[in-house]
Amino acid sequence: MRKGLLNLLCALAFLAVGAVVSYLIFNNTRVTRQLEEENVRLLSQYRVLSNRMDDAMEVLNDISQRDDNLYRVLLMAEPVSQQIRSAGFGGTNRYEQLMSFDNAELVVNVTQKMDMIAKQLYIQSKSFDEVVDFFKNHEDMLNHLPAIQPISNKDLKQMASGYGWRADPIYNTERFHSGMDFACDIGTPVYATADGRVTSADWEQGYGMTVEIDHGYEYQTRYAHLSAYKVRPGQRVKRGDLIALSGCTGKSTGPHVHYEVVYKGDKVNPANFYFMDLDADHYAQIVQMAENHGKILD
Repeated sequence: MRKGLLNLLCALAFLAVGAVVSYLIFNNTRVTRQLEEENVRLLSQYRVLSNRMDDAMEVLNDISQRDDNLYRVLLMAEPVSQQIRSAGFGGTNRYEQLMSFDNAELVVNVTQKMDMIAKQLYIQSKSFDEVVDFFKNHEDMLNHLPAIQPISNKDLKQMASGYGWRADPIYNTERFHSGMDFACDIGTPVYATADGRVTSADWEQGYGMTVEIDHGYEYQTRYAHLSAYKVRPGQRVKRGDLIALSGCTGKSTGPHVHYEVVYKGDKVNPANFYFMDLDADHYAQIVQMAENHGKILD
């Protein structure tokens, strides 16, 4: 009987050990599966984060280009050197502690992007501080920059066409449109976009009735297809002064104002000069409308 009891105890012990081992194996498998699933989720999140970092860097690069090639050009200030903008981080390997991670290459790549964006944001912030200071100290120059639209937003029906290559409405060919067309009713007030002196208020071939203003600092503006003049050559005007009424004169297929900005003899995109007239959202809408690739009105 003692032998039978011993055998029973051994069997129970074996079953208990087997149950424990089975539980550990099953539990370990479940934990492993959970960890693998979590790892997959983390990898996916890292990839999404990496893509967002790329998008953020693209936006920052666009801001940097606008800073160097627009704001600083307008203010006649030196651009931030590429050496400063693209400088890396010195010292020892900042990412050595990350090399032991699973998927270390992805983790290091995302971390590097985050560091670079933080550095670019700091540099851009300092640059904008300089631009703001420059604005504050150059009031006269700012008054002579063509920084508003020639048509009030309340009178604007639509931005018919912007600056760039467009389809000519008369000849049905592609040609470069050197300004912006503001569609509006005939007789809509047209305003000077900056302080300056009227150099011409006369008929011009193709443009019809036209007003031209010299703003100094190598800036000029042109307002074309008008119906009436409200200024005369030699007259001094301030930003926002009434200079003409819109019309449909010259080579025009509908009532509108054709507006040009000339800087150092070159016709440049007027959309880059509305920073005193529009908030960020409205500016984005105007730029989007200006990129309309339909037919121009002149």
